[in-house]
Amino acid sequence: MVTVGIDPHKHVHVAVAIGADGRRIGKPLTVKNDGLLITALLRWVRSITNDRAITWAIEDGRGFARRLADGLLLAGHEVVWVPTRLTAAHRKLHATTGAKSDLIDAIAAAHAAIATPGLDRHRIDEQVRELRVLVDYRTDLIKRRTMVINQLKAQLHIWLDHTPGDLARPKGLTSLAKLLDTAHIGTHVRQALISMATEIADLNERVRDLDTTIKELVTPLAPTLLEITGISHISAAVLIAEIGDITRFSSSAKLARYTGCAPIPVYSSDKERHRLHRGGNRRLNSVLYTAAIVQKRFHPAAQALLARHEPTKGARGARRVLQRHLIDVIYRAMTADRATWQHHITRHQPAA
Repeated sequence: MVTVGIDPHKHVHVAVAIGADGRRIGKPLTVKNDGLLITALLRWVRSITNDRAITWAIEDGRGFARRLADGLLLAGHEVVWVPTRLTAAHRKLHATTGAKSDLIDAIAAAHAAIATPGLDRHRIDEQVRELRVLVDYRTDLIKRRTMVINQLKAQLHIWLDHTPGDLARPKGLTSLAKLLDTAHIGTHVRQALISMATEIADLNERVRDLDTTIKELVTPLAPTLLEITGISHISAAVLIAEIGDITRFSSSAKLARYTGCAPIPVYSSDKERHRLHRGGNRRLNSVLYTAAIVQKRFHPAAQALLARHEPTKGARGARRVLQRHLIDVIYRAMTADRATWQHHITRHQPAA
């Protein structure tokens, strides 16, 4: 039996293999957190374990390592989550110098998994994974559509008074078709522009179909979440896809840190103030920013909160306060939805 300890990070993961006797097997691996991550890890571990049974022990950083854990599980491997407190305890136990490094943390995670057989096993919630795939695919389609729109606008210099978003709507495409009919351009250029417009129309249709599917999937999973002003079906889908099981965050403060909405105090200044947190999950941060902008326009309580804080914190600072408040509201809503969400996950899981 081989236990592979992994210390996960945003850009790279550090992995080390430990045998049943507690000794290191082979050389550790530092691997980029990219699309070839799973392939590189499996190739490395097969070269040093001789097809022995493997348990992957990942230090509990599910924001950075969730996709890694999903990939290993789908490849047929057992994956366990090692709490950071256990990693810290085994690091002190096995590190002779008391030093801390990525390699030492990976070794400590493996030792903790060996010493604690009852650790939480990673599992894939099919409903959440389904939403995650659809949300990611929708994001890719929108990026592709924006690229084609920008290419078309770069070639069609006489249509510069419109924004790229105009072509995401039928009215904009109708105006473009009329423009191409009357514009004095060559045959080949016209055909190329028509092909671009056709591709944009096709992408629009695919995005609308995805929106319909996502709405059907997310509505029964997040009834309370969808009641929040500024949280659309797409926003709710992103929240569920990125957060997964809300109970993995023991408090809304930890969720705020994960989303990059936790205020960071600045201690070097003469007066008490906080600065913008530039870390965290940027997709979730974008959802919260959008929700805050919508509430600023349409929600009386949010408008009152902003009016109360703007004199001292400014417009941006007040908006950050609103985003932090929204974290509390979203945390409570997702916690309330968990029973319904868990019911649907259980219903969609295959029978054992």
